[in-house]
Amino acid sequence: MLETRGLSAGYGRDTVLHDIDLVVRPGEIVALIGANGAGKSTLVKAISGLLPARAGEVLLDGARIDALSPRERVLRGVCLVPEGRQTFGGLSIEANLRLGAFARGRLEPAALKELIDASCAPFPILLPRRHEPAANLSGGQQQMLAIARGLMSTPKALMLDEPSLGLAPALVSEIFRLIAELRARGFAILLSEQNARQSLAISDRAYVIENGRITTGGAARDILASADIAEKYLGVGHRIGDSAGARQVAMTARLREIMGAR
Repeated sequence: MLETRGLSAGYGRDTVLHDIDLVVRPGEIVALIGANGAGKSTLVKAISGLLPARAGEVLLDGARIDALSPRERVLRGVCLVPEGRQTFGGLSIEANLRLGAFARGRLEPAALKELIDASCAPFPILLPRRHEPAANLSGGQQQMLAIARGLMSTPKALMLDEPSLGLAPALVSEIFRLIAELRARGFAILLSEQNARQSLAISDRAYVIENGRITTGGAARDILASADIAEKYLGVGHRIGDSAGARQVAMTARLREIMGAR
């Protein structure tokens, strides 16, 4: 569904991404793992068109879209849910949702209501409060709103940039559970996350990005089991046999069991 070939991008004179090749298929979650500054956010911006590509290709459904504007990419089916949620607190929840369909132009009231209902279906807490200001929502609920707003564009490929940022641990688990449920709706989901452990737990495949380059790719369960990845990104080394490390490994196994990650 979504593919990049030799994609490079950057800011000013600095090239941040170098020859990025990745594939996200329909109905799967692909995790993008890397430290702060590795290039994760730059990559999703380049795919969405917010940052021009310097080289390479971006394809959706096999057709190149790298020459298209961000709006045209949205209309083709690419959606970025940005880091930090970026909801409009002074607007109602419903108004925030309607902004997600802005690129599609004016919709008939019945079609708009149907779209809002469908986009909020994974997040039932939103509809009963749709006339409230978005600022009334908790951080986790605002993240739900940001994702629902993205679904209003009827995407084929959904990119989530740091959806757990700033959330309490209990809310992080809930957001990841909801993301895992979206897979069943057939989206190609690219999950760019600092929380490597939980993102790998719900993902089908993963890529590791370091200094703007893909260094590792494969099944998420294999990357999760890698001693090197554990040392760098999961907060526990396989060479460290302490009880805290064992507890984290056990928690990951339980999370995979609960979420039914493949």
